[in-house]
Amino acid sequence: MANRQSAVVAQHDRMSPWPFRLAVMLSCVTFPLISIGGLVTSYDAGMAVPDWPNTYGYNLLLYPYTTWLFGPWDLFLEHGHRLLGVLAGLFAMGLVAVTYRVDSRRPARIATVAALVAVTAQGGLGGARVLLDDRQLAMLHGCVGPAFFAYCVALASCLSPKWQSLVPKLLGAHSDRKMLLDQKLRRFTLLLALLFYVQLVLGAQLRHIPVTAGPWLFNMSLLLHLTNAVLLTLSVTVLGLSLRRGRVEPELRPVVSAMAVLLCIQLVLGVTTWVVKYGWPYWFAQSLFAASFTVHAKSMTQTGIATLHMAVGSLILAAAVLTHVQTRQLLRAQLRNAPRQTTPGMVK
Repeated sequence: MANRQSAVVAQHDRMSPWPFRLAVMLSCVTFPLISIGGLVTSYDAGMAVPDWPNTYGYNLLLYPYTTWLFGPWDLFLEHGHRLLGVLAGLFAMGLVAVTYRVDSRRPARIATVAALVAVTAQGGLGGARVLLDDRQLAMLHGCVGPAFFAYCVALASCLSPKWQSLVPKLLGAHSDRKMLLDQKLRRFTLLLALLFYVQLVLGAQLRHIPVTAGPWLFNMSLLLHLTNAVLLTLSVTVLGLSLRRGRVEPELRPVVSAMAVLLCIQLVLGVTTWVVKYGWPYWFAQSLFAASFTVHAKSMTQTGIATLHMAVGSLILAAAVLTHVQTRQLLRAQLRNAPRQTTPGMVK
């Protein structure tokens, strides 16, 4: 088994770092892309440019930069959002080309092609939202973006030569004690990622509720959003306590810790978003501190905090997906390096 483990480590040490680097670059471009997309929603700037794929008749890349940079704020947001989308597409194409050149693994090639297909489809979805001026398409476009960002982060982990070579080394270092990874952890992290995505969809529903909708839709969406937030907080707490008590492999500590910290920030941002959009709760509104507070619609504070709330939610989703992906990687490596005989609790 030691020879097999050494061979796996040597194989991954020879992997080219460029697919991983391009996946990281794609992730780094995608995050501001979806963040600016959140600002587009907050400022109702989605129709600031009424045509697509052109910008007021100009080729997207040839639109006068002076008009873009020094023009109306909503035009700056929408056109900048489109330019970042083009940049993400270019990185996705480069990722596919480099992966096909230096990485012969079929799953890696398929995964990079899937990223290119996804970013292309997301761009088409954004274009359809403009051409049809449809609010539901805008909400769908806003939900797909964070999912694509989480996929890019997970893809970067799968393409990382350092992580791929680290996994068998970790398993070898822990060969003298019982591995604590099992199928329950894999299912738990998958459920956690799905719940975070549901939370993001519920948040998008709240952001895109039309003014003509009845109050029941807002109240129901808010109730589901808050209930799911409580469930997610409890789930992350359970995962963190399991890690602290040694029930989860310590290699997952960085990403789980980051997820817990981001969740704490997100809870504070959620309360702050409510205050700047709807004011203080009725039981606190009569206090001297709250009496002087006024909600300013579409102010920089309101839109900035609401967008930050959405952006941090995307980071948490990415952390949850990454936790699941790394758990699966450790499980597969554990099975690959395990003795031939079947032992209780072994992953099938």
